[in-house]
Amino acid sequence: MGILNQLVDAVRTGAVEVVDLTAPLSSETPILQLPPPFANTVTFGLEEISRYDDRGPAWYWNNIHTGEHTGTHFDAPVHWVTARDGKDVSQVPPMELVAPAAVIDVSARVADDHDFLLEIADVREWEGTHGALPAGGWLLVRTGWDARSASQSDYLNADDTGPHTPGISVECAKWLADEAPVIGVGVETVGTDAGQAFGFDPAFPCHSYVLGAGKYGLTQLQNLAVLPPTGAVVVAAPLPIVGGSGSPTRVLALVER
Repeated sequence: MGILNQLVDAVRTGAVEVVDLTAPLSSETPILQLPPPFANTVTFGLEEISRYDDRGPAWYWNNIHTGEHTGTHFDAPVHWVTARDGKDVSQVPPMELVAPAAVIDVSARVADDHDFLLEIADVREWEGTHGALPAGGWLLVRTGWDARSASQSDYLNADDTGPHTPGISVECAKWLADEAPVIGVGVETVGTDAGQAFGFDPAFPCHSYVLGAGKYGLTQLQNLAVLPPTGAVVVAAPLPIVGGSGSPTRVLALVER
């Protein structure tokens, strides 16, 4: 039996579980809110073309209206000014869309500190238990923030000082970009940076450093709680939008059970 047939058989028998890491996409999906004078993305919307009626008697279909960075989505390098000449989402090599994952769970610490920042020491501690980060793989940061995704206000968690959501420190973002062997970072929050990252130096360091290094981001992930620390394989399938800075993405994880 070939390798691919073995995989299909394992999925069918449940020896390999397919875990959906994607948030449902609807008009209720939380979106990033930037303060004036910056422009914002639109909420997701469906515009009915026909539904078994005189506009089309045997078929139902819609136009969709959405931003590239709405819901669970993929950040391509060109999304950020530090990679303005980098790859757009259509140029991401297909082989990089299937990659191993390391899952670091900091949810208990985030429960006590909504502004929690992942540090290099946290990753090193994880490596001390689970081994090195996977070369060519993803670092997925489980914060428990996906539990808030049904509410725009709870998800953004903003007050007069701005959003308060967990993220990655400046030093850790630079290390992930320059030294870690991963191809990108995945998070459960609305973006890969912390809510207060607008005030960091540089601002939004995960975007600035990680995308600037030609690496990628995955955001608004769900169900990281059911993944093991190591061993899962992530399949991320963004739309190959020519010139696109990113795309809503169906993200799946394959897990041996």
